[in-house]
Amino acid sequence: MIFAKKLAEALNMKNLFADRVLNNSTADLDEIFKNSANPENISFSGGFPDNHLFPEADLKQAYQDAITNDGPAIFQYQTTQGPLALRKKIAARMQQHAEVPTTANEVMLTQGGQQAIDLVAKLVLNHGDAMIVEGPTYMGALAAFDTYEPTYYEVPVDQHGMDIRVLRKTLRQHPEIKLIYTVPDFHNPTGTTMSIKRRQELVALANQYNCLILEDSPYRDLRYNGKSVPAVKHFDTEGRVIFISSFSKILSPALRTGWLVADEHLMTELINLKSAIDVQSPNVTLAAVNTYLDEHDLDAHIAKLNAAYKVKRDAMLTAMDRYFPKNVQYTRPNGGFFIWVTLPDNVDAHELLTDVILPQAHVAYVPSSCQFASRKVKNGFRLNYTSLAPVTITRGIQRLGALLQPQAAANLQTAIQF
Repeated sequence: MIFAKKLAEALNMKNLFADRVLNNSTADLDEIFKNSANPENISFSGGFPDNHLFPEADLKQAYQDAITNDGPAIFQYQTTQGPLALRKKIAARMQQHAEVPTTANEVMLTQGGQQAIDLVAKLVLNHGDAMIVEGPTYMGALAAFDTYEPTYYEVPVDQHGMDIRVLRKTLRQHPEIKLIYTVPDFHNPTGTTMSIKRRQELVALANQYNCLILEDSPYRDLRYNGKSVPAVKHFDTEGRVIFISSFSKILSPALRTGWLVADEHLMTELINLKSAIDVQSPNVTLAAVNTYLDEHDLDAHIAKLNAAYKVKRDAMLTAMDRYFPKNVQYTRPNGGFFIWVTLPDNVDAHELLTDVILPQAHVAYVPSSCQFASRKVKNGFRLNYTSLAPVTITRGIQRLGALLQPQAAANLQTAIQF
């Protein structure tokens, strides 16, 4: 009786919720991540760094040193934009590692890259406004954009990044588009990297059609093969590109420390928006990150990550080459966290996961439907390799491959056919 009453009250309260909340369901993802958290499962779903590679002792010392050195002032309100010393370091890294000449005045610290995405969406999007996203794209970005109820136009991704021919056609047909969102470096979820030529063409099209580019690049430093290419922001000639990244993948996600780089005419408005949301990011953490960068070589730490993650990526690709059927395609990324798998057209990866893979193989992945704004592409899934040991990766891929094999699938008591 009590439960029924509470349920009725909850349903009644939903009438008070904004449409953007009611229309933004993550039930499928919640179920997937709940299942992947089961210790009986081998989870390739979450985009998690390796717990064993966090510089735990160094971060602990950095917090202690920051509190000791800064004294009581560390606990006081600070600027919305973030401490100047840390912004100067990030500006220097942008110059050195992304070939983006910028200043501390064009850098703002945020609570992870996720807040930076939300701030840009809040800056640009009204209800129904047109924007471009890649197909597939980062599902966390879709969750942020969904809140502002835009009109999406999808541009496919191939081995060289966003398909510029489709982008050009889309902009020609819909010149009202205001924002282009891209993950150009070791794309989430496909792992591909946008070519230099396409980066140049992307900026030229944004200039031509008077729209902004949101460049989301949290994986940029995690390159295991090949040469780095300049950021899209490097080619920006009119201040249309907003670059965002974070320390989540290269230091620790729990720090919730990201940043965005934008020309000053955009930065002023972004600072005002952030001030209205949370006033500032936690100063104790920002001071600790700044102290860590003073006391340690971040590039040496990143080199350690890259060496470890290369082994994991190679283990997954080697296992996929051995155990996956020939009619299943997958990307071969030069860095980042993810491999994208494409199944035959008539296979629903979500149904396959819930009906077959999880109950029989105890393996989890992220199906494609929640990684497309249209939610219509169902025959793909994302695999993460960074959070598990190579031996576990191999075992999980072997289990998964056994159920992907056409002859094995034909014997399953499901309607799935290859």
